[in-house]
Amino acid sequence: MTARIQKGKLAIAKELYDFIENEALPGSGLDSDSYWKGFEQVVVDLSPKNKALLAKRDELQAKIDEWHRNNTFKLEAYKAFLTEIGYLLPEVEDFQITTENVDEEIALIAGPQLVVPVRNARYSLNAANARWGSLYDALYGFDVIPETDGAEKTKAYNPVRGEKVVAFAKNFLNEIFPLVQGSHADVVSYTVENNQLVVTLKDGTKTTLAKTALFVGYNGDPAQPTEIVLKENGLHAIVQIDANSPIGKTDSASVKDIVLEAAVTTIQDLEDSVAAVDAEEKVEGYRNWLGLMKGTLEDSFEKSGKTVKRALNQDRSYHNLVGGTTTVHGRSLMLLRNVGHLMTNPAILVDGEEIYEGIMDALVTPLLSKVDILGQNTVKNSRKGSMYIVKPKMHGPEEVAFAVELFERAEQLIGLPAKSLKVGIMDEERRTSVNLKNCIAAAKDRTIFINTGFMDRTGDEIHTFMEAGPMVRKVEVKNQKWFAAYENRNVMIGLQCGLRGKAQIGKGMWPKPDLLLDMYKTKIEHPQAGASCAWVPSPSGAVIHAIHYHQCNVSERQQELLSESALPLDDLLTPPLAAETNWTAEEITKELENNCQGILGYVVRWVDLGVGCSKVPDINDVGLMEDRATLRISSQHVANWLRHGIVTQAQVEEVLHRMAKVVDEQNANDPEYTAMSADFDNNIAFKAASDLIFKGAEQPAGYTEPLLHAARLKLKGYTGD
Repeated sequence: MTARIQKGKLAIAKELYDFIENEALPGSGLDSDSYWKGFEQVVVDLSPKNKALLAKRDELQAKIDEWHRNNTFKLEAYKAFLTEIGYLLPEVEDFQITTENVDEEIALIAGPQLVVPVRNARYSLNAANARWGSLYDALYGFDVIPETDGAEKTKAYNPVRGEKVVAFAKNFLNEIFPLVQGSHADVVSYTVENNQLVVTLKDGTKTTLAKTALFVGYNGDPAQPTEIVLKENGLHAIVQIDANSPIGKTDSASVKDIVLEAAVTTIQDLEDSVAAVDAEEKVEGYRNWLGLMKGTLEDSFEKSGKTVKRALNQDRSYHNLVGGTTTVHGRSLMLLRNVGHLMTNPAILVDGEEIYEGIMDALVTPLLSKVDILGQNTVKNSRKGSMYIVKPKMHGPEEVAFAVELFERAEQLIGLPAKSLKVGIMDEERRTSVNLKNCIAAAKDRTIFINTGFMDRTGDEIHTFMEAGPMVRKVEVKNQKWFAAYENRNVMIGLQCGLRGKAQIGKGMWPKPDLLLDMYKTKIEHPQAGASCAWVPSPSGAVIHAIHYHQCNVSERQQELLSESALPLDDLLTPPLAAETNWTAEEITKELENNCQGILGYVVRWVDLGVGCSKVPDINDVGLMEDRATLRISSQHVANWLRHGIVTQAQVEEVLHRMAKVVDEQNANDPEYTAMSADFDNNIAFKAASDLIFKGAEQPAGYTEPLLHAARLKLKGYTGD
């Protein structure tokens, strides 16, 4: 039985009530009775609307399922049907967003974006501090520099590898910040004379940057600077000089490192990358966000036998070229991803029923941000008095409008300036994609972000077409007509709605955190496509990806794209159905094994350990960043093949049992891990993974949360009230 505090109609879990009373409300200018009374009123007023929106999702999907059962897919007939049922809406008139008070990191600076589970204080701090990162460290520690010709990563420092790191970094300087003559590899000194950068080469030649405007400042004595500050495409690169450092003493110019401005923004996440099923777990995330907003969050942990302490970095400063000091933000600008409209949470009951978790997030998290919105803290996040709430999994403009109404009510309740709560619209549901312009219009004075999320979007694509026929193999999904249209139209519609220079247009995650060479070779596609941010799995990944934003001027690219036309809506509406299903038995088995192993590897950590995002080894032992979005596509894919007889229940069960043993072996060295294969019949995580497949077709929009939450609550012994 959960201990609860009664406030009017609200029965609030004691953990949450105590956190609000003792940590969130003090200093907010709000008294407890007024807050909870207003909270109750918003819940009572908006819960029926929330419920009705979810019912409409189910109603539309039921009509779509019925249509596919009775019709062979033909595009024109299908479009007419979607229009008739109100799924595909008439497009609104042209408009430009009017969002105001947006920080430059979102409006103007293109760069990498981290996503991190806010329940984990250490990860949250690491991400916040990833605004600046060592290029040398990122290169040395990962595979961008191959471990060949004596350049292996060894326990002790390997000077051969170090030389290759320095050579790569100097080539980066040559590419982005070239000299009038010579190479940065041949520099023996960087000095500042009359506020100009003077570069001396080994042969005594003095030169400077080919584009002198890229030199913006320095630190230290002009004759012996400790830092040379360069800037291209809005991003800084700092050449650090120290002849006494272990690396600097081996360098002809005494360069010890090159620090890049990397994770310009970070999404602190309460949704797909966390497991938070009750008040205890929600409070962990809320408490960390409050600490980030106050600037007080700290964490200590053991590393190599020593206690390491993390806290938020301070701002950086340097001598500029007009005799003053320039201060630059020391931390990533933080957005907060709340949950979507679907789930309820037992943290608060109203009249005995769980309240919608999205409503709870909207009424709690802005309270935690109030100190930052009103500028009452010293370690600031927004300097414009805004809070940036990324809102996931919304279906169409009505649901965006509901989020706006919810934010308006939150502002009134908490005493915030109107429109200080901004919205990031995640374009990851099909009804949003096909009506994207209307969705942005529904929040045109609050929109600060749109993006594409391939995994969730593919999961919804499969679920929407569940009855239409079998899907192509997962590896083929990105080669389908709908996918190219989805990625293209998101950028093009965003630009047509005026997001350039006002809001972020984002792209999805690089899923292989250890394979940064492949990322370095390919992820420049995102800025070249006009995206002003793209997700990376780690601070080191952010440093490597930052190189791409030096190579590509996103603002200029977006300006070019404004003269082009988006790919047609017809392409977006064309489903990824398999033209032929004559796959071999081996191909079908491999597809099943890949899907089931990924499902089990993620679910067992989510349910048993409460880990919502982790590096999960795939079937080939390649570590992949997994969250609920990857789970959604895998489970829906198997459910679709089951529905259309590509595989049988017996086949899937056999593969699940076999892959569970593989996952058990992959986790054998984890002392907290409980093997699934020890007792298949009674293992809660294994049962949840199975249900995600066998009950996949009936899950709302193919979402994984209802089954995952139920399993973890059962494991925690939750029996309700």
